[in-house]
Amino acid sequence: MEKERIVFLDYVRVIACLMVMIVHSSENFYLAPVEGAPVGEMVSVVSKIMTEDAHFWVALLDGFCRMSVPLFMITSAYLLCPMRENQSWGEFYKRRALRIVPPMVFFMILYSALPLLWDGTTTSQAIKDLLYIPLNFPGAGGHLWFLYPLLSLYLLIPMISPWLRHSTKKQELFFLSLFLLSTTISFFERFVGDVFGIVFWNHYHLLFPFAGYVGYLVLGHYIRFHIHWSDAKRWAVGLPCVIIGAIVTILSFYVQIEVGTVQDASMMEIAWCFCTPNVVLLTFGFFLLCTTIHKPCRDYAFVKDASRISFGMYLMHMFFLVMYSGIIGPRMYVGWAIPCIALSTFATCYIVTKIVTYIPGSKWIIG
Repeated sequence: MEKERIVFLDYVRVIACLMVMIVHSSENFYLAPVEGAPVGEMVSVVSKIMTEDAHFWVALLDGFCRMSVPLFMITSAYLLCPMRENQSWGEFYKRRALRIVPPMVFFMILYSALPLLWDGTTTSQAIKDLLYIPLNFPGAGGHLWFLYPLLSLYLLIPMISPWLRHSTKKQELFFLSLFLLSTTISFFERFVGDVFGIVFWNHYHLLFPFAGYVGYLVLGHYIRFHIHWSDAKRWAVGLPCVIIGAIVTILSFYVQIEVGTVQDASMMEIAWCFCTPNVVLLTFGFFLLCTTIHKPCRDYAFVKDASRISFGMYLMHMFFLVMYSGIIGPRMYVGWAIPCIALSTFATCYIVTKIVTYIPGSKWIIG
């Protein structure tokens, strides 16, 4: 018997999945590997935007979609945290690991070896990537980085659940305040200097225990159990958060770019990191607005189906996105190319993942 679905979370998953593809589509128009970097290796990248049109559309589309990863984090927290009281740690870890780890390893192997078919890597690099799988993801599967912090949250949920089960609204607000303060650290480091105990031999600052994606875990729990607002109030609060968060995120990139100039991508993206105040605000506001979706719309059958297989779509999407980027990118105006690449990738991933679901044992491939 199918568990009752939370309708708005299906929409959040599908939207977040498409946003990830928009982010990666945008990267084709401003990121480039460091000159002379070996083929297939995971290398540092630089930012170089060649036209004003690319400058505008990359900032707008990529910037707005930076909430994609945090939306996945909050969705997991909303569903899984706190862990059921009658569930053992072992049972929880087993269920999460069986869903995530086998498909993760399967696609690591594919991203290591499959690029050999189109000269996207070298034999030596493929072997190196395959041997390195126990330690990290391959260069062609850079998006798989997300699975590591996701698994870290799964490891943490049984430990933090007792506190969340009995915590008060004020206690969680205090934690979230410290988390929000921790999201400013990177700006202090860039514009002020080392703060809160940071020196080159110590990166574990005063707010380190409250930093990172654990903040989104607590935020997801807080929204579910401590926000009991009407839909009108959720819109009154959520919409300004989306607008302010989006404006800051978009402009932070736009104002730094010098068209035609090679720049440090990490500096250009300083406010695009997922744990920054503006992205937290944008994510919170958007998720809050989504909680006002109570009834399935006409398209819900597709949304529910895409939501169920979104993990598989996420895992495979870079194969198709790279292909569509080469086909669409050079032939279309950038403002249309980015969404077209993303939508083409999304549609293809949906079809392929849906076909895979009919293969016996498909859960080991797509989760």
